[in-house]
Amino acid sequence: MRWLRLLYDWTMDKAAHPHAQAWLAFFCFIEASFFPVPPHPLLGLMCLAEPKKAMRFGIIATLASVAGGLFGYLIGAALYDTVGRTILAAIGLTERFPVAACYLREYDWEAIIIAGATPVPFKLLTITAGFVGMNLVTFTLASLAGRGMIFFTVGVLFRVFGAPIKTFIDRYLGLVTAAFVALVIGGVLVLAQFGSGEDKSDPCVNATSVRA
Repeated sequence: MRWLRLLYDWTMDKAAHPHAQAWLAFFCFIEASFFPVPPHPLLGLMCLAEPKKAMRFGIIATLASVAGGLFGYLIGAALYDTVGRTILAAIGLTERFPVAACYLREYDWEAIIIAGATPVPFKLLTITAGFVGMNLVTFTLASLAGRGMIFFTVGVLFRVFGAPIKTFIDRYLGLVTAAFVALVIGGVLVLAQFGSGEDKSDPCVNATSVRA
């Protein structure tokens, strides 16, 4: 969609802004609750421009994203009918909401870490976590782990490899992240099956209701 591309370009322009760190924090905050453009490319460009500050940028991104996640949690807990439903509809995640609710009830913190560390829309899980009443401390710690994992990975990669990693990420990120998501989710499901001692299929794939 053209509007999304324009929004993406506008976001990327902030990498060269005098207050780029503030913009990074801002985008990480709003992306965790409602903004459709992920902040990872902006973080990457900033790390590429100033590799020695890559870890600092990773800390800023992580803390701002977790704060934004808490805002998303609030939307789901107190404002879902008036705000949350509209946000999910606007970014095309309405049909995935029952599935997300099911995964949170089934896997709790594991689902948050997966969403935080992979291309799964983090805002979907933050709003849903508030809606289903996930334990707030558990949610916060899992968000720190998941968001920290992905943002520090970006920071370290750009700090160590610099410009060549940008070309690699631009070319192969889709395939790599898709494979990573499949492996992580598959691992969680395998652990769940071994833990229960039963051979059962994923109970959330065909979820259509948010009711427990």
